Amino acid sequence: MTMKGMLLVGHGSKLPYNKELIETTAKFIAEKSDGYIVKPGFMSLNTPTVGEQLEAFRSEDIDMLVVVPLFLARGVHIEQDIPEIIGLPKGERKGEFQLNGKTVPLVYANPIGSDPLLAELMLKNASDAIAELKP
Repeated sequence: MTMKGMLLVGHGSKLPYNKELIETTAKFIAEKSDGYIVKPGFMSLNTPTVGEQLEAFRSEDIDMLVVVPLFLARGVHIEQDIPEIIGLPKGERKGEFQLNGKTVPLVYANPIGSDPLLAELMLKNASDAIAELKP
Protein backbone atom coordinates (compact mmCIF):
# COMPACT_ATOMS: atom_id res chain seq x y z
CA MET A 1 0.00 0.00 0.00
CA THR A 2 1.37 3.39 -0.94
CA MET A 3 1.35 6.02 1.76
CA LYS A 4 1.12 9.77 1.57
CA GLY A 5 2.65 12.09 4.10
CA MET A 6 0.55 14.89 5.57
CA LEU A 7 2.29 17.75 7.33
CA LEU A 8 -0.44 19.49 9.33
CA VAL A 9 0.75 23.04 9.95
CA GLY A 10 -0.38 24.98 13.01
CA HIS A 11 0.50 28.52 14.03
CA GLY A 12 1.88 27.82 17.49
CA SER A 13 1.10 29.61 20.73
CA LYS A 14 2.37 30.26 24.24
CA LEU A 15 -0.84 28.63 25.44
CA PRO A 16 -0.58 24.82 25.58
CA TYR A 17 -4.13 24.34 24.25
CA ASN A 18 -3.09 25.40 20.73
CA LYS A 19 -0.40 22.73 20.48
CA GLU A 20 -2.78 20.10 21.89
CA LEU A 21 -5.47 21.07 19.37
CA ILE A 22 -3.12 20.65 16.40
CA GLU A 23 -1.69 17.37 17.72
CA THR A 24 -5.16 15.99 18.47
CA THR A 25 -6.40 17.00 15.01
CA ALA A 26 -3.40 15.19 13.47
CA LYS A 27 -4.37 12.06 15.43
CA PHE A 28 -8.01 12.34 14.29
CA ILE A 29 -6.88 12.58 10.66
CA ALA A 30 -4.59 9.55 11.01
CA GLU A 31 -7.45 7.57 12.59
CA LYS A 32 -9.84 8.52 9.76
CA SER A 33 -7.51 7.53 6.94
CA ASP A 34 -4.94 4.77 6.83
CA GLY A 35 -3.48 6.25 3.63
CA TYR A 36 -1.59 9.02 5.44
CA ILE A 37 1.32 9.32 7.80
CA VAL A 38 0.37 12.51 9.65
CA LYS A 39 2.83 14.77 11.46
CA PRO A 40 1.99 18.13 13.08
CA GLY A 41 4.42 21.04 12.72
CA PHE A 42 4.31 24.60 14.02
CA MET A 43 5.22 28.00 12.58
CA SER A 44 6.42 29.44 15.89
CA LEU A 45 6.54 29.03 19.68
CA ASN A 46 5.93 25.27 19.61
CA THR A 47 7.90 22.25 18.50
CA PRO A 48 8.34 20.34 16.35
CA THR A 49 8.68 23.09 13.78
CA VAL A 50 7.52 22.78 10.17
CA GLY A 51 11.18 22.47 9.13
CA GLU A 52 11.86 19.73 11.68
CA GLN A 53 8.87 17.73 10.46
CA LEU A 54 9.94 18.13 6.84
CA GLU A 55 13.23 16.52 7.84
CA ALA A 56 11.35 13.76 9.71
CA PHE A 57 9.40 12.95 6.53
CA ARG A 58 12.65 12.38 4.61
CA SER A 59 13.02 8.99 6.32
CA GLU A 60 9.39 7.90 5.74
CA ASP A 61 8.31 5.62 2.90
CA ILE A 62 5.83 7.98 1.23
CA ASP A 63 5.00 8.62 -2.42
CA MET A 64 3.72 12.18 -1.92
CA LEU A 65 3.84 14.91 0.73
CA VAL A 66 0.79 17.10 1.27
CA VAL A 67 1.24 20.22 3.41
CA VAL A 68 -2.10 21.18 4.99
CA PRO A 69 -2.37 24.43 6.96
CA LEU A 70 -4.81 24.37 9.88
CA PHE A 71 -5.61 28.05 9.40
CA LEU A 72 -8.99 29.61 8.60
CA ALA A 73 -7.91 32.24 6.10
CA ARG A 74 -5.09 33.38 3.86
CA GLY A 75 -2.50 35.63 5.47
CA VAL A 76 1.25 36.14 5.61
CA HIS A 77 1.92 32.61 6.92
CA ILE A 78 -0.20 31.00 4.18
CA GLU A 79 0.98 33.22 1.32
CA GLN A 80 4.67 33.69 2.19
CA ASP A 81 6.08 31.92 5.23
CA ILE A 82 4.90 28.34 4.67
CA PRO A 83 5.72 28.28 0.93
CA GLU A 84 9.21 29.58 1.75
CA ILE A 85 9.81 26.88 4.38
CA ILE A 86 8.58 24.07 2.11
CA GLY A 87 10.54 25.38 -0.86
CA LEU A 88 7.75 26.60 -3.12
CA PRO A 89 7.87 29.86 -5.07
CA LYS A 90 5.17 32.34 -4.03
CA GLY A 91 1.86 31.45 -5.64
CA GLU A 92 2.83 27.85 -6.45
CA ARG A 93 0.78 24.96 -5.02
CA LYS A 94 2.98 22.05 -6.07
CA GLY A 95 6.63 21.14 -6.21
CA GLU A 96 9.01 18.33 -5.34
CA PHE A 97 10.26 16.81 -2.10
CA GLN A 98 13.49 14.84 -1.71
CA LEU A 99 13.49 11.76 0.50
CA ASN A 100 15.35 8.45 0.73
CA GLY A 101 17.25 9.24 -2.45
CA LYS A 102 14.09 9.76 -4.47
CA THR A 103 11.91 12.71 -5.47
CA VAL A 104 8.17 12.72 -4.71
CA PRO A 105 5.48 15.31 -5.44
CA LEU A 106 4.85 17.98 -2.82
CA VAL A 107 1.38 19.54 -2.75
CA TYR A 108 0.35 22.60 -0.73
CA ALA A 109 -3.32 22.63 0.32
CA ASN A 110 -5.52 25.67 0.91
CA PRO A 111 -6.45 26.90 4.38
CA ILE A 112 -9.90 25.95 5.68
CA GLY A 113 -11.65 28.95 4.09
CA SER A 114 -15.42 29.17 3.67
CA ASP A 115 -16.93 25.72 3.87
CA PRO A 116 -20.40 24.43 4.82
CA LEU A 117 -18.70 22.05 7.29
CA LEU A 118 -17.40 25.09 9.17
CA ALA A 119 -20.95 26.47 9.38
CA GLU A 120 -22.12 23.13 10.80
CA LEU A 121 -19.37 23.24 13.41
CA MET A 122 -20.31 26.80 14.44
CA LEU A 123 -23.98 25.78 14.76
CA LYS A 124 -22.89 22.84 16.95
CA ASN A 125 -20.79 25.17 19.11
CA ALA A 126 -23.72 27.58 19.45
CA SER A 127 -26.05 24.73 20.44
CA ASP A 128 -23.51 23.46 22.97
CA ALA A 129 -23.22 26.95 24.51
CA ILE A 130 -27.01 27.26 24.76
CA ALA A 131 -27.27 23.78 26.32
CA GLU A 132 -24.79 24.80 29.01
CA LEU A 133 -27.19 27.53 30.15
CA LYS A 134 -29.98 25.07 30.93
CA PRO A 135 -30.14 23.90 34.56
